[in-house]
Amino acid sequence: MKEEFLAIIEKTLDEVLPKPEDRPAELSDAMRYAIGTGGKRIRPLICLASAVAAGGNAEDARYPAAAIELLHNYTLVHDDLPAMDNDTERRGRPSVWAKYGEANAILVGDALQALAFKAAAMASRNVGRIVAELAAAGVGVVQGQVEDIRRSAPAVPSVSSVPSVPDISFIYRHKTADLFMAAAVMGALAGGGDDRAVESLRAYALNLGLAFQHEDDLLDGDSPYSREETERRVRDATAAALAALEGLPGDSSPLAALAQSLVGRKK
Repeated sequence: MKEEFLAIIEKTLDEVLPKPEDRPAELSDAMRYAIGTGGKRIRPLICLASAVAAGGNAEDARYPAAAIELLHNYTLVHDDLPAMDNDTERRGRPSVWAKYGEANAILVGDALQALAFKAAAMASRNVGRIVAELAAAGVGVVQGQVEDIRRSAPAVPSVSSVPSVPDISFIYRHKTADLFMAAAVMGALAGGGDDRAVESLRAYALNLGLAFQHEDDLLDGDSPYSREETERRVRDATAAALAALEGLPGDSSPLAALAQSLVGRKK
């Protein structure tokens, strides 16, 4: 089923992205480059699988799935900029700013964000709620980024460079879990899920996002907690994510498999 979902995602992204011949060519090319630099497509997979778990089908959620991937990649393009993380590589290839220049990278991110909302508005049902979820996640991920910058910028007046546990919790929820939750909720809404299914899938995605971030910390070796504590947090959040899937009207096995595959991953 994962391969079927991935095929839907890639087809829909190709449909909504500007064509290579669209002017200005450098913008069209850079937007496609940003989306095509690899990645696991975790968020759109959550979106499609949530539509199924809510009792719908994957095709119901193809435009919201494309929307969340576009929004996610806009954040990556901007995160890589010299003013942020100053990363010249993304997924083993030059980052967008390194390849196309800083100004173009800013505009690429802007265009991807706008295109995300256009794609979300193409959903066949619950359009207003879907767009609202995407907007909330878009604001949330920026809030998380600002907090992350503040805690690592001792030169900013009245800002401590030492992260506190509450700061970390806020950052993890917003920088990572917000997009996971938006993906799940948009998928559930697109699939025609009722409020109970929507909230169950929101809980699943919140815990999956936290587990994902803690697992990333283990891979990067930069967790604010001990290794033993970080591993416990991964296990607990994963268990909570799986528990949230109980009682859903549709097939939740793809979501369960995704949660289990993210634990102990190598990259």
